[in-house]
Amino acid sequence: METKHFLFVSADAALITDLAWQVHQEGHDVKYYIEAESDKEIGNGFVPKTDDWRAEVEWADVIIFDDIWVGSDVGTGALAQELREQGKAVVGGTPNTDQLEEDRGYAMEILEEHGVNTIEHHVFEDFDAGIQHVQENPAPYVIKPLGEVQNVKRLLYVGNEDDGSDVVDVLRAYKKAWGHRMKGFQLQRKVEGVEIAICGFFNGEQFIDQVNFNFEHKKLFPGNIGPSTGEMGTSMFWGGRNKLFEETFGKLEDWLAEEGYVGSIDINCIVNETGIYPLEFTPRFGYPTIALQEESLESSTGQFFYDLAHGNDPELEVHNGYQIGVRVVLPPFPFDDEKTYDENSRNAAVVFQTESRDGIHLEDTKKIDGQWRVAGESGMPLVVTGKGDTMQNARRQAYGRIKDIVVPNLYYRDDIGERWIQGDGDRLLAWGYLGP
Repeated sequence: METKHFLFVSADAALITDLAWQVHQEGHDVKYYIEAESDKEIGNGFVPKTDDWRAEVEWADVIIFDDIWVGSDVGTGALAQELREQGKAVVGGTPNTDQLEEDRGYAMEILEEHGVNTIEHHVFEDFDAGIQHVQENPAPYVIKPLGEVQNVKRLLYVGNEDDGSDVVDVLRAYKKAWGHRMKGFQLQRKVEGVEIAICGFFNGEQFIDQVNFNFEHKKLFPGNIGPSTGEMGTSMFWGGRNKLFEETFGKLEDWLAEEGYVGSIDINCIVNETGIYPLEFTPRFGYPTIALQEESLESSTGQFFYDLAHGNDPELEVHNGYQIGVRVVLPPFPFDDEKTYDENSRNAAVVFQTESRDGIHLEDTKKIDGQWRVAGESGMPLVVTGKGDTMQNARRQAYGRIKDIVVPNLYYRDDIGERWIQGDGDRLLAWGYLGP
């Protein structure tokens, strides 16, 4: 592929550094813009930067947004739509696809309108009304905050008591501690089964043939214990348009085409022997999912995203096996504590015991005089990946690579991929979801 110009835009946190680095390493001209002042150093020494992304629009052959919003007013979906109307090739959403993530009630309406099965759910703006609903309809529920606090991952609560009493207690606590900021929440009936996400890449008209199936690990500690994080690791494989795809995105393909959506879109579901139950959308790249998807691409990453943005049908070759990605983090992740970060993590050196950088992907990292260092303020320097013909072999490769990394105080989950080995894969096959 001849050299192309790629403009990467991080409107808030610097999330897409690794993809920009990968495309740059393939020989393309890259410019990377980061809005957040605290994150501007991320990627320094790895990719060329720009301080004004709008000034580079005419230069760019492809513009790629990493998230769904800019500040608190203008969504990147609106910006992407505006740029497409100007004739630019853009990987990004639309105002309506942004809303799939911002407004869970709207997301459920879209699913229902297109014949996709949904879990019983109710949206509340008043804590007392939610408490009353649980008391009158006792059952386990999941609390999902809405609005500005929905990305505070520790506020998502999965109930355990059959009478919903723990959910009532949590809602009362949230009313006291978060009532001034949590303007609404969704109560969703808890469903038991296997949690799996279906991820497709859409070119503005249709999904490409390769479908990604992934398993998120959001809790901080092994065994799915502790506070919720954005993500501690992911296991995945690629497949075709099986029943999982056809019963979800297969029914939304026309709607996404009407929107003109371009990029990665993910729908996380609970599935069991009785059905497929969508939980939430990610109408953007997932993190660290995109790093793991990059690792499994066996064709050109730059060519793929160039074709996707231009409405072509990319010839995507992927690893025919299993992949896992492990987020390597530092204190105080997943919390914000500037003193702890300054004392333990800021500018920490990332040292490798081998020359190989295979499977090493950037998050909050910079390079100064050839030395990799921790950047930003979040304590998420690296994602380490592995792949193999079995999930166990993918695990073995990823964790072997982590052992070659030396950073004081690093920590990570050591059980990514185990759920598949311990029965999730067998159950999905037995229920008939992974067939052709």
